[in-house]
Amino acid sequence: MPANLTPDYLAAEREYREARAPAERIAALERMLATLPKHKGTEKLQADLRRRLSQARKESQKKGPAHSSPFYLVEREGAGQVVLIGPPNSGKSQLVCALTHARPEVADYPFTTRLPTPGMMNYEDVQIQLVDLPPISSQFMEPWIPQVIRNAHTGVLVVDLAESELLEQVEFIAGMLERNRLGRPPLLVGNKLDLPGAELGLAVLQDLYGDRYRCLGLSAATGRNLEVLVGAVFDVLGLVRVYTKAPGKKFDRTAPYVLRRGQTVEDAARLVHQDFAHRLKYARLFHLSGGPDGLLVERHHLVEDRDVLEFHI
Repeated sequence: MPANLTPDYLAAEREYREARAPAERIAALERMLATLPKHKGTEKLQADLRRRLSQARKESQKKGPAHSSPFYLVEREGAGQVVLIGPPNSGKSQLVCALTHARPEVADYPFTTRLPTPGMMNYEDVQIQLVDLPPISSQFMEPWIPQVIRNAHTGVLVVDLAESELLEQVEFIAGMLERNRLGRPPLLVGNKLDLPGAELGLAVLQDLYGDRYRCLGLSAATGRNLEVLVGAVFDVLGLVRVYTKAPGKKFDRTAPYVLRRGQTVEDAARLVHQDFAHRLKYARLFHLSGGPDGLLVERHHLVEDRDVLEFHI
């Protein structure tokens, strides 16, 4: 992908990833195409955007049952949707069981999971949706899996550290993602760290793939390093929690507004109420982590995780 993409294009791309309704996706694609720099280096991307826009317009014009959402698409919930991608018997279902209240079928035989299975994972005071996908292998892959991955905010590649064909599995899935023009998952999770030979498998992954993925070793069976994974997922989603308070009162710690890195005080005000964004004069900034409190900030000030804002309109 070209390195000179504009902030407007990147913002439109984020809107496209987060869009749920067909009209929202079409509007985001149109903006992406309009703001994309036009030169030789972006010709393939221009063609891909036109193809996706044409397909989105065709789908939006369908009527009746054909226009309903496909059975395999999971509606986004929580602060972000994260799909678990991996080969057979990598322990994805067990990971979902360990981190959420969902109960996908867990068994020792391959291809236990046949449909996407969602569950809500807690990270402190926010919830993140995990989706267990059917396994991917050179023998078989559900044809709709790429579309589910594309619809999610991000993905996590989960592998079995004790598997003899560990590297072949990683390479096959990486190739599948590239062929389908899907981004590389930021996290490569080595599961079953409790099994013999797993420590060596983790060292090999870190040595070979450490420059392409953030590699984590854990055990869904024993719970080892699960909290590290939860924090890493929150981090790669780029989430920012903002709390609000009324003048002279304490703030509510239980229900933060969730934004993404790069968003502003004005974006936070809009989440509270549309009128706040229009009428906002300034805000006072307080920090949970300490430091000077009550700082005067303008609407374009970038928010950071765990900021407390007091809006003045």
